[in-house]
Formats: sequence, structure tokens, C-alpha cells
Amino acid sequence: MRDALIIPIDDKDSLVITTDNSGGIGLKERDHVKVSYDTVGYFSFRVAVMDCLAAGARPIAVTIQNFCGEQEWDGLVSGVQKGIDELKMADMNITGSTESNFPLLQSAVGLNVIGMRTSTNRMIESPEVALIGLPLVGNEVMVFAHQVAPLSLFYQLSLREDVTVWPVGSKGIAYELQRLNLIKASRDIDFQKSGGPATSFLLLYRKEKESELAQLSGGYFHPLQ
Repeated sequence: MRDALIIPIDDKDSLVITTDNSGGIGLKERDHVKVSYDTVGYFSFRVAVMDCLAAGARPIAVTIQNFCGEQEWDGLVSGVQKGIDELKMADMNITGSTESNFPLLQSAVGLNVIGMRTSTNRMIESPEVALIGLPLVGNEVMVFAHQVAPLSLFYQLSLREDVTVWPVGSKGIAYELQRLNLIKASRDIDFQKSGGPATSFLLLYRKEKESELAQLSGGYFHPLQ
């Protein structure tokens, strides 16, 4: 199971809540990574919505906990809206709250995605595994943006019945493979490296689908042995 809170509503439907947070990333003087707030909002949304989709849910709403300041709110919302536009989910709503009484010395953001699920997770048995995109963290996300797996590609693959998608988080590829009870290797990819804001994800599939999936994923496709 992904990092998701699953709340049954009835015999068929469940509420799915996923979350992400970031600290020290923004445009304040003491931030460690200097990026615009629309970038902060986009990648926080990206993490939470990928977990929501991987849990088999359709996202319906986003909440933002903003500790950056009132002026930064619009940038955060703009970043979230960019992600929503990539998913072509115009019916998603955004709300949230800003800490405006006390200014912080560093940027901090929390974000939740709320979704509805009407089916359970699909898991491929005895799968082949590929890494889509590469694990990146901090300034690497900007420098190597061309290696970040597109959110639209993740969504497209998440809709298929013949694959399983699994985002790589800050604990790295090895941790995610362990959660899946899989043993894989690669000469070129560091399995211990932080995946940052889910810049890559694991794709589980049957061998006969490899050529099709590799073509669909283009240069983002990295098969693991």
C-alpha cells in the first residue's frame, strides 16, 4: 500500500488522503534551495497526487498549509494548478490556510490531496520492473528537469489494468523495492539516493508488455535487472 490513509465510506467506496511537506525550499533568506513558490507548490502537489493515484483513487480536492506568508499563497496555488492542468482534472478544488501572524525565517508548506476510490489496488505478480525518470533531490530537480518523469505519463500509466505504478520517495529506490518484496539491480542507478519530490517511479509489468511500455515512456524508461 502507498503512503495513503484509506477511510471506507461504504461497501464499495473509500476516501483516500495523501500528504506531502517541504521545508527550507523557497525564496526566504535562510532557505536551502532557492526556487519560486509555484515550483514549491507544483512539486508538493506532485508527490501527494502521485500517491493518491497509486492508491487507485481519483483526486477531488487539495488543501495547502502555508507557512511561507500571505504574499506567497498565490504562487503555491499557481503551482498546484499547473499540476491539475497536466492531469486535465478541472473539477479539483483547492483550499487551505496561511500562517500570517508570525513570519518564519524559512519556507514551509504542507499539502494534502483527497481522493475517492471505488476499487482496490492492482498488483502485478512476478513482475518485470522499470524505473521511469531518475531520483533527484534539491537543486538537481531544476538542473536535470529533463530527467523528471512527467506527471501526465504517470497518470496515463496509472489508468492501465496491466501495470502497477509506485512513486519513489525520499528514502530511495531500495526502500520502495523492499516494500514491494522485490530484488532488482542496476549498474547505473543509485538505489540508495533520495527520490526527492517523486521525480521517478517504479513501473511493474509483464515481460510481454516491455516493448510497448518502453516506447510509451521514451527516454524515461530504465529497466531494472
